[in-house]
Amino acid sequence: MASMIRLHKVIAGRGYCSLRKAERLILQGKVKVNGEVAQGVCLVDPERDLIEIQGREIKPQPLGVILFHKPKKVVSTMSDPEGRRCIGDYITKRYRGYKPVGRLDWDTTGLMVLTNDGKLAYRLSHPRFGFERVYDVKVKGRLNEKQLRAIERGIKIDGRRVVGEIDSLREDECSSRLRFVLREGRNRVVRKVFQRVGTPVQKLKRIRFGPFSLGRLKSGEIRKLSHKEYLRYKSIIMGKGQ
Repeated sequence: MASMIRLHKVIAGRGYCSLRKAERLILQGKVKVNGEVAQGVCLVDPERDLIEIQGREIKPQPLGVILFHKPKKVVSTMSDPEGRRCIGDYITKRYRGYKPVGRLDWDTTGLMVLTNDGKLAYRLSHPRFGFERVYDVKVKGRLNEKQLRAIERGIKIDGRRVVGEIDSLREDECSSRLRFVLREGRNRVVRKVFQRVGTPVQKLKRIRFGPFSLGRLKSGEIRKLSHKEYLRYKSIIMGKGQ
């Protein structure tokens, strides 16, 4: 059975415009499906139906991946109703159909992966497949052996145990810097883990997500992977857990 999707979502997903604008275009009678003017709530088969806006065919975007170095105080969404700076401010209209895989909170910087490939996004983000999220973390105070063991055994956060791995640790008189590895993404989970053991996070930066690395990407920069790179990474992601 064909997978039917609401028309305005297909238009936005193909990068033509935002969801809200797509809804307006449909209401204004400017959208046709298979030669007929779309009316009301319209479901379409993206693989078969011909979609046109003012005589122009709206074709699917080629699948791909964008890497983004999120600065501090940027919302991890493509738009923000409160008018705060968001990822959409850094992404050109050409890639409007790309969506972030997971989120980083307001104060966290580092690597974000955006894609218009739903299967890749699902695999990369679902905890079942265990893709690592690697963070550079600076916390207040020095971590003792008891705190380190507690983190590696798992800290209960919001009713679920979070198990992390500390790859490296450097300390000075009043802070600790470490590389922290998780295999799931949850809201502010890194900050909650270290807050729970009494060493609140002062700086947090994600440097790797699955096979993707931040590398030399500067704050606020994006990099569109070549088609060859996209296929190579997709092969890695889709092959895991099979």
